[in-house]
Amino acid sequence: MSSIIKGTSITLTRGDTLRVKINITVDGEEYTPVAGDSVRFAVKHNTMNQKRSEYKDTQPLLIKQIPYNTMILELEPQDTKSLPFDTYVYDIEITFEDGTVDTFITEAKFTITPEVH
Repeated sequence: MSSIIKGTSITLTRGDTLRVKINITVDGEEYTPVAGDSVRFAVKHNTMNQKRSEYKDTQPLLIKQIPYNTMILELEPQDTKSLPFDTYVYDIEITFEDGTVDTFITEAKFTITPEVH
């Protein structure tokens, strides 16, 4: 396996495939998304502006939708192939059917490591 997951930290070899089950806890209980809910994963550089009030990237480098019916985050080789070796930040948020948004994983580490070829 080319990935390591510790808590919310993910380490992945650049250009490899990642498939990981995502769980959502709401008020201490596991939540199962329903049709109409939307779950997304987004990655940015781990670099803040001078005021340390927001990330320098205005747009995520990578956004992936997570299917509500499987809750499996899938990264394909092309998703990370062009990312430099570095540690980034990611978050995962759910937009509930009623429009309410909850970022349930915030500013977690996402590290891309080198391949040896």
